[in-house]
Amino acid sequence: MASESFVNGPTTTEPTPIAPMAVRRRMIEERSLGAGNFLDWAVRLNPNHSVPLIFKHSFDAHGHVILTAYSLDDLVAIRDRYAAWYHANGVGKGDVVGIYVSEGVEPMFQFLALSALGAIAALINNGMAVAPACGYLQLVGAVGLVCDDPTAFKATFRNNPNYRPRFISAVSELHAYQGGERVLPSPFPVSHADDDIVALVHSSGTTGIPKPTMAGHKQFWIGKEQRLIRLPAEPYDRLMSVVPHTHAGGLSYFLTAVLMGLPMIAMSDWRRTVVEPVMKVFKPTMVLSFPRTFVELSTDPLPTEACSSVHTWINMGDSAHYGHIRRLVTMGRRPSGLIRPALLADGEASAAVQPGSQFIDGFGSSELGMSLFGGYFTMETERNDRCIGSPIGVVEHAIIVNEAGEEQPVGTPGLLALKAPTITPGYWNDPEMSKRFRLSGYWLTGDVARRDEDGRFYHLDRTVDVIDGPFGAVYSLPIEEMLLADFAAIVLDCSVVGVPSHNRFGQRPIAIIRPQRDATIPTEGQLLTLFNEHLSKVGLEQLAAVQVARRPEDFPVGVTGKVLKRELRTRFATLLEPATI
Repeated sequence: MASESFVNGPTTTEPTPIAPMAVRRRMIEERSLGAGNFLDWAVRLNPNHSVPLIFKHSFDAHGHVILTAYSLDDLVAIRDRYAAWYHANGVGKGDVVGIYVSEGVEPMFQFLALSALGAIAALINNGMAVAPACGYLQLVGAVGLVCDDPTAFKATFRNNPNYRPRFISAVSELHAYQGGERVLPSPFPVSHADDDIVALVHSSGTTGIPKPTMAGHKQFWIGKEQRLIRLPAEPYDRLMSVVPHTHAGGLSYFLTAVLMGLPMIAMSDWRRTVVEPVMKVFKPTMVLSFPRTFVELSTDPLPTEACSSVHTWINMGDSAHYGHIRRLVTMGRRPSGLIRPALLADGEASAAVQPGSQFIDGFGSSELGMSLFGGYFTMETERNDRCIGSPIGVVEHAIIVNEAGEEQPVGTPGLLALKAPTITPGYWNDPEMSKRFRLSGYWLTGDVARRDEDGRFYHLDRTVDVIDGPFGAVYSLPIEEMLLADFAAIVLDCSVVGVPSHNRFGQRPIAIIRPQRDATIPTEGQLLTLFNEHLSKVGLEQLAAVQVARRPEDFPVGVTGKVLKRELRTRFATLLEPATI
């Protein structure tokens, strides 16, 4: 049940759900608190447990934004009702259940119910097509599936002689469930051991089949404690989360918001056409997203009215591009006393109200458990292409190694390797793959990076996207950074990939660009000349071709909004071959 609905947004006179600082410090000290039981500790310690805290959005028949709010007490009631349904359907400790429902708060309701039973939620982005989603469910051995519409899943599994879930149920069944006595197992909620797996969160799938990353009760909580005291938490602070809440990042900040009592809206849509009107009503001071929404919000005309309340942008996943960041930070304002979020090791307070906002560029992945690097940007920040900052305090060691595992000197590109207690225990049911990402006690992130003399790291590429140039490795991200920053009037977004070279060994880089909306775009040949003249001046590899993506399907993206470079490489594999008559 929801405690309240607001047509024009919550009032400014409502009581705050924010937990007192003493309570948040008590949470940090609690040894048994973790990802599997954070709701119980929030209710137990936060005296404001009946105040609206978590919001979802919808639109009425006239297009007005409706916000529906849930308090901590509401979350407990929903969790227990859903858990009773799962218990009645035979789900118990250690069982994996697939969750394929619309984004927003619903995946989190399912996670809370399953973790309270000691079961494991396999959270699946509902942007994934049914066929690969079924393959993923078989991979993780799910005993059941809860989804918006079971029809296609049931049809697919009928033709699978090797595997079929015990139940495939519509989420509407849980919504309608009353359950009479609401029978729950004893004890309930279960007690979690530190190494209990509480969720499976799949990777983005941009480099291949999504991998089922394990999230542990203690492992997934470690490193996030400092957010409880370092994230801004004034009475006016509100967090808008635009990341998929089936993703590790969505779960991570939902956990944080529940514990600290930070009002948060869990968006079910990332597109600007939805995000912008909700921002005008909810008035967030912090916006959390993957780069895809930030690309749209930094597009002319800038949504200055909707973003007027924002003081902090928080990016996660792939690092954002400077060309987008520099436009976002011109909007909003940074109020007096603002503290940088916990992505950074220190916490400086602003001297006074300042125009513009701050951008925290978190770099992480599901496997890392959280963003383990954080770049910091304001309008005053000097440009420093591809810098992802220094490792945060929880990182025990961050190094650059070659393929033999030997540490590389300052300035030399290599594989990014980390040691941190936040890193996943591995991939579910796949110890061999887990081993492939470990080297001498380090986790290999799958990225190529370098570090400078001051301990700052620079992200150059994903290992699978490095271009095998005729004279050595060519990194795509610095080229993309330059195109986005220095040709912003033309380029909204872009992707650089390597394709086979004609009459030369190796690959050559080509650029696929999404043009700015209403911009006058030169021909592809003119763009190639324009771009290459500038690339030559800044010492970067020149492009062999430029392609303009004029339709959405020309710029394919995965379920989390990351461009699918593997598809672009296949699509343009013969682009540089000589024309035939």
